[in-house]
Amino acid sequence: MSTINSQDGQTLSSWWDGVEIPRFRPLDGDRSCDVCVIGAGIAGLSVAYHLCNAGTKVIVVDDSQVGDGQSGRTSAHLSSEWDDRYLEAERALGAQAACQIYDSHSKAIDTIESIAKKEKIDCDFARVDGWLFLGPDDKDQLLLDELAAAMRAGFFDAEHRDSLKIGEHNFGPALRFPRQAIFHPLKYLAGLTRCITSRGGEIFCGDRVNDVQGFDPKNNEPAKATTQRGPVVSAARGIAVCTNTPAPINDWMGIYTKQAAYRTYVIAVRIDKGVVPAGLYWDTLDPYHYVRTQPLPAKGDGELLLIGGEDHKTGQHPPTAAPFASLETWGRQRFPAMKEVLYRWSGQVQEPADSVAYIGRAPHAKQGIYVATGDSGMGLTHGTIAGLLISDLIQGKTNPWESLYDPSRKPLGATTEFAKENLNVVEQYTKYFTGGEVSSVDEIRPGTGALIRRGLTKLAVYRDDGGVVHEISPKCTHLGCIVSWNDVEKTWDCPCHGARYDPLGHVIMGPAVSDLSAAGGEV
Repeated sequence: MSTINSQDGQTLSSWWDGVEIPRFRPLDGDRSCDVCVIGAGIAGLSVAYHLCNAGTKVIVVDDSQVGDGQSGRTSAHLSSEWDDRYLEAERALGAQAACQIYDSHSKAIDTIESIAKKEKIDCDFARVDGWLFLGPDDKDQLLLDELAAAMRAGFFDAEHRDSLKIGEHNFGPALRFPRQAIFHPLKYLAGLTRCITSRGGEIFCGDRVNDVQGFDPKNNEPAKATTQRGPVVSAARGIAVCTNTPAPINDWMGIYTKQAAYRTYVIAVRIDKGVVPAGLYWDTLDPYHYVRTQPLPAKGDGELLLIGGEDHKTGQHPPTAAPFASLETWGRQRFPAMKEVLYRWSGQVQEPADSVAYIGRAPHAKQGIYVATGDSGMGLTHGTIAGLLISDLIQGKTNPWESLYDPSRKPLGATTEFAKENLNVVEQYTKYFTGGEVSSVDEIRPGTGALIRRGLTKLAVYRDDGGVVHEISPKCTHLGCIVSWNDVEKTWDCPCHGARYDPLGHVIMGPAVSDLSAAGGEV
């Protein structure tokens, strides 16, 4: 097992085992460059890679280390079959948008394959088939309708199969999508990192950017990214914010009102090699299950079967849910050759109201600021798309996907979902008037946290492994929602817009940029 500690939470994915990721120091003072990229995941490093190849002076800044965010917590599906279905894309966005979705995600897979080959990045890239099969109560017509929509979008070689059989289990009718892919995301990021630094790019890790300002044409001032510690990066040609949720600029962009944060869960189970054919597998449930294999990181026979799903809104963990146990039960019913579970982890995805990512120029006249967010469960292809699209925009090139991913667009085709998500946010503020989850700190076990009410004051209380009690304000510093304890990752999560904090209240994920306050204020 890996000994790396992740800032993002308690669990570690199987991707970390046996992989050496270059590590970088924080900023040592103010810096200047052509372009500053905030975020060292697949989106940020893809942007930096393309710009460095074009001779641009790039500085990448991350509050943790390379890959320590959601790029290291993925199941690493590379798919051009859209998670939210092409039939839905046609309905909500139109036929042209569906074609652009297919084109952009297909190009993203091609780009990863091309970069890995050109740069000699050994990241286990392989082309595989993708398979969409039915949930228990869905009918084959659902697959036939999706097949027709996928073909209209450009997926001409997709096909319907009467059955998908793996081992002794028959999953029933399924759609086959050729030319999908799998790879090792952290090996790929390590390769991108070496390419960037070898071409003059600089990477600094351990600095949180808490303010971003665009160009000031009147005073001929560059764009600026200010860190929490103080150092400032000045960027003559712009700043790309690629941080899952664009925290430093999120409020004035209003993106938090157009997307919702969800937690998703993955288990990795040992199986004998070849028992499950290499491929990508999804069902039509909502939330859906997703499955693939991975070479076993450690020495030994066999490989890993990755099973993911059990999604729920961040900070709103269902009281009776047991996501890892549920995934294991679901898997053993369908893959009886499963052996022991070796890894368990969770990640966070941003779901836009219309399911299309926000990639491009930031709105509201903030010149020189670009953003990539709204991965919608397809963060690796969306991050790669961001590399192509944002680097084009910075270089003054036209890009055919600019309007599709425009961050300033309104989710006109998804007004029902948009209204439902924002009503859910409003409901979370009722927690101001509820009692505590426990009546006394004595009920809180070591290594856990809970909300308590003490008179007029509500507190977020964490008891560390040594038994010491830490009390902080539960009021999220983004828009004041009451946080909830996440016992899987040992974090405080905001149920409104997905901000996350470590057990002592230090912010680890936006849209918040400030730590939780000390205890004492009325809530």
